[in-house]
Amino acid sequence: MIFKFSIALYFATTLFLFAQTEERTPHTLKECINLAIENNLDLKTTRLSKETRDVNFKQSKNALLPNINGSYNLGITNGRSIDPFTNGIVNQELTFSNAGLGLDAVVFNGFRLLNSWKQAKLNLESAEMEVEAAKQSVILNVTLTYLQVLNAQDLVKLAESRLKTTQGQLDRLKSLYEEETGNPAEYRDLQGQLAEDASNIAESKNTLETELINLNTLVNTEEAITVAPLNVQLNFEGYNYTAQEIYEKALQVFPTVKASDLSLEAAKKGIAVARSQYIPEVSLFANLNTNYSSAARLFNETGRSIVETGDFVTINNQDYSVFTEESNFTSDKIPYRDQFDNNLNSSIGISVNVPIFNGFRAKNNMALEKIKKEEAQTALTQTKLDLQQSIKQSYSAMQTAFQRYNLLQDQVKAYKESFRINEIRFNNGVSNSVDYIISKNNLDNAQTNLANVKYEYALRVKVLEYYRGNI
Repeated sequence: MIFKFSIALYFATTLFLFAQTEERTPHTLKECINLAIENNLDLKTTRLSKETRDVNFKQSKNALLPNINGSYNLGITNGRSIDPFTNGIVNQELTFSNAGLGLDAVVFNGFRLLNSWKQAKLNLESAEMEVEAAKQSVILNVTLTYLQVLNAQDLVKLAESRLKTTQGQLDRLKSLYEEETGNPAEYRDLQGQLAEDASNIAESKNTLETELINLNTLVNTEEAITVAPLNVQLNFEGYNYTAQEIYEKALQVFPTVKASDLSLEAAKKGIAVARSQYIPEVSLFANLNTNYSSAARLFNETGRSIVETGDFVTINNQDYSVFTEESNFTSDKIPYRDQFDNNLNSSIGISVNVPIFNGFRAKNNMALEKIKKEEAQTALTQTKLDLQQSIKQSYSAMQTAFQRYNLLQDQVKAYKESFRINEIRFNNGVSNSVDYIISKNNLDNAQTNLANVKYEYALRVKVLEYYRGNI
């Protein structure tokens, strides 16, 4: 039953994983990296943040330009109002219109606009470094996951090789068992070992599937992918740089350090911006205005006439009416365009805004900007400290993996020879199945450990090269 179950488990796992991976297209490491750079969601989020700072930078740069604004209105009033043409009081329906053009240019405000522009520029450069850091992080994670997939593939091959070896021995003992000439306990021991080997294959394939899922998540494409075999050359000649050399190089090229350094410089500019609130602001202004009124009239003389004044004079006790000569006029509406041309007026001047008291807002803003500067300084120091610690840990793990790789090579060589001898002795009936299984498991475990440490060393080297800016 154990034997049948192990075989069923092996084939069921194989069929299941084949169904999961049969539609995957093999991709090289470079192809996976390119897809991840294009599709990774974390990287997209960082890029959007950079685009926001880009807009802020353009806005702060455009703030250096003068403000020019135009206005226009058209309306109707009823009842008692002021005629915008004559400034007289009228009591009628009145159509009015006004138009204006104004310019406002800051001449000096303590370099607030200039420092705000420089601060936004530094923030933009910091965001660009953050995008580069996110990009390199994606490349590193894809590379590490890719290597882990290769490692998992090697472990699957080792597990399948073990099963094949055990199956061969079991087939040899089966004929002896059926002829009742061999030791039945040894046959049962090999059946149990076969079940364990089949279980190891299932576990190894599950690990491979997990790593492939991780890789597909990083790449973030609708197409299910797997890795192309033998795509990465592993070098085991030793690493040529010390941890201190790596750290010094990282301080120069590592984008996270650059981003933190630029954020500190931006915070310093923030202090200069806040300090400008203590300084008077000098501005130039200019305005051009005109208006229209439907009550406006143009009077044209049409002739002269004699009219009674209503007064009289008495001559010899007889009253005589008084007449006078006056001009006659016709009232015409003034056209809209003519009024706009005739009513033009302009002004130009300079204004000075002197800060005297603003509820300590300038003082508090200055204090807040100083705190932000200290926060940026602390963040930079923490970034360098974390970087140095990570490099030391990775370097130590790399050295350990390198030493273990060399030691495990000798161990695998020794266990191979031991297994070869024990296999011959077992086949000739000199030793029992227990010794054979122990020798086989020793070799299997040593080969598994060697495969793991081989990729562990490669992973650590990739991490150190990432810190050196060689991703």
